[in-house]
Amino acid sequence: MIEQYGWTDALQLAFEPHARAGHLAGRIIVQRREANLVVTDVGNLSARLSGRLRHEAREAGHPAAGDWVALSANAGEGTAVIHAVLPRRTSLVRRAADSVQTLQVIAANIDVVFVVTSMNADLNPRRLERFLAAAWQSGARPVVLLTKADLCEQPEAQAAEIAALAGCPVLVVSARQGLGLGALMDHISPGETCVLIGSSGVGKSTLVNALLGEERMATQDIRAGDARGRHTTSYRHLVLLPGGGLILDTPGIREVGLIDADAGLSMVFEDIERLAPDCRFRDCRHGNEPGCAVRGALEAGLLDAERWAHFQKLSQELAASAQTKDRAAQEAERTRLARLQRAYRSNKKNLRDPSA
Repeated sequence: MIEQYGWTDALQLAFEPHARAGHLAGRIIVQRREANLVVTDVGNLSARLSGRLRHEAREAGHPAAGDWVALSANAGEGTAVIHAVLPRRTSLVRRAADSVQTLQVIAANIDVVFVVTSMNADLNPRRLERFLAAAWQSGARPVVLLTKADLCEQPEAQAAEIAALAGCPVLVVSARQGLGLGALMDHISPGETCVLIGSSGVGKSTLVNALLGEERMATQDIRAGDARGRHTTSYRHLVLLPGGGLILDTPGIREVGLIDADAGLSMVFEDIERLAPDCRFRDCRHGNEPGCAVRGALEAGLLDAERWAHFQKLSQELAASAQTKDRAAQEAERTRLARLQRAYRSNKKNLRDPSA
């Protein structure tokens, strides 16, 4: 069964130490807070984390949809305990909305990231750039899906505009009309895993239903007032497609907080990255310095001012995120050393006074 979900010889080799410990291999196909649903060779099991793994997850993060795990199973009751997570081949991550910039894994071991946005009033190139930066950083192949083409008067022209900034394949689809579904499936090979990310209401669950050929995922209409959607999918759900590929539907998110995404940012803004080396000064800040290639491109109309401003904003966000992570790491190290010192003092006291 797990071969259908992407199990490979490389995974089998990585799993050998866990097999010797008597554990069973499985893949998380539904990610929930209370218990994950894991597919295994003995069926689908409701799996909770072991105490040790739950403790480690406070710093390393919880297992995510798409993760391969080692577990002990009670097949008779349909339950299991997850003891370990196999190393991830790729992972789509974002910065959580907390004070320490926690890394949150959206999907693990993926081959394709479909960045989904609808061709209505909610289409936002700046938000798309942010999603694409995270997608490139994941290690998977990004593809932009422009959905609800039936609501757009000139879908080809709009797709051409998006293709100019995306730097990856851009597909126009309409689940209602069946448009573009074949081209979409061409990007999902048997055994490969893809993930759909985008805002609520862009049609992710509707697309999954169209690819499955049945209404398995719940859907809702968008709001008439602002063309934005309501949350339909409430958890991450990995499903097997008829062609042998796997697709992961995710809850809608308005924004992806970037973390450790310098390479992804460079891929999205490759045009700006190409300009910078042509500046007269190596340490050019692209402000009022003479001979600045970026300022020259802006003044000549070769670089969109909004795109440049967004690149600056995302670069500053990444720099601030790195500083926050450094402060958090330093605080964690201070806490660790303080704990060791307390233990050392306690041991010395016990050695001096065994009756204490």
